[in-house]
Amino acid sequence: MAATVLVIGGGYGGVAVAKALDDVADVVLIEPRDAFVHNIAALRELVDPDWSGRLFFPYDRLLSRGRIVRDRAVRVDGSGVELASGERIVADYLVLATGSRYPFPAKPDLDDSTAARARFRAAHGALARADGVLLLGAGPAGLELAGEIKTAWPGKRVTVVDPAEDILAGGFVDGFRAELRGQLAALDVELVLGTALREEPPSEPGEPGTFTVMTRSGREITADLWFRCFGVVPVSDCLSGELAAARRRDGHVEVTGELRLPGRRNVFAVGDVTALPEVKLAKAAGEHAAVVAHNIGALIRGSGDLTTYTPAPPAISLPLGPHGGASYAPGRGVLGAEATSRLKGADLRVDSYTELFGLG
Repeated sequence: MAATVLVIGGGYGGVAVAKALDDVADVVLIEPRDAFVHNIAALRELVDPDWSGRLFFPYDRLLSRGRIVRDRAVRVDGSGVELASGERIVADYLVLATGSRYPFPAKPDLDDSTAARARFRAAHGALARADGVLLLGAGPAGLELAGEIKTAWPGKRVTVVDPAEDILAGGFVDGFRAELRGQLAALDVELVLGTALREEPPSEPGEPGTFTVMTRSGREITADLWFRCFGVVPVSDCLSGELAAARRRDGHVEVTGELRLPGRRNVFAVGDVTALPEVKLAKAAGEHAAVVAHNIGALIRGSGDLTTYTPAPPAISLPLGPHGGASYAPGRGVLGAEATSRLKGADLRVDSYTELFGLG
């Protein structure tokens, strides 16, 4: 009989592992959503719900042998998972690919794709009517959203507030930040850095309604809509029993070089949930998945030929709309708007996921 591999989470890392092992194991993918969410495209969906790309991909063509179980994992231990429905599934190998939560609109927060689309359209309508937009957070999501908004509606006032002294915390070179700051200035995006709001706006994020807030530095900002663009929360609270020891206080999960949970031969983790010291991007999740798929395949074959994962130096491609943005990678240096558009901004890498999900 073939080994059973249980993949918990159908995001970037989870689908890549499941697809890679589909022909060598009995793969079971656990996922509460009815469709894969291509989060890279979420902010484009917000400003242009009718764009020609895709945000949601049905899972039904992902696997040829394995199966998809639409349910939520509530308890994961070393031998299997208990689902919200009460069903328990046991497996020879487990892959924790539960990812992370992040505020809407950078990540949809609804499991039903029809309801999620409706929420995007409602938020788009509110955004279209707003004269001024406040974004809290000058990380990748905040800057990318600012660029999308100003590309779609050049006349809108967009203000980005962050307590950090510069944009983009992390190990990026100054030239990369300078390139982005220059493009944001050309788009007339206002950056208010080195200060935070005294109080959050009275409305909920994405809820229309004019308000005025004050920063701790004394700056007054009036806007009609705001979004929170910070706050990654790893999804690991389902770990139980002996696996719970790998869960850090911040929710990330410790892994070994082979991407196994410490002391566990058969339990692996990929993607945002891992405690690896690197920028959490879809590209990294895919690289994790390749290592885990190789290692599980080696264990199934009994070869013992395991490989290890080494976090790469910081690299990023950050679009500011379809035709703007900047990219950085060691050895390639800083790339400007034209190269970033080719790499990511124009199509947001939709084609590769169209192929992965059999929709080409």
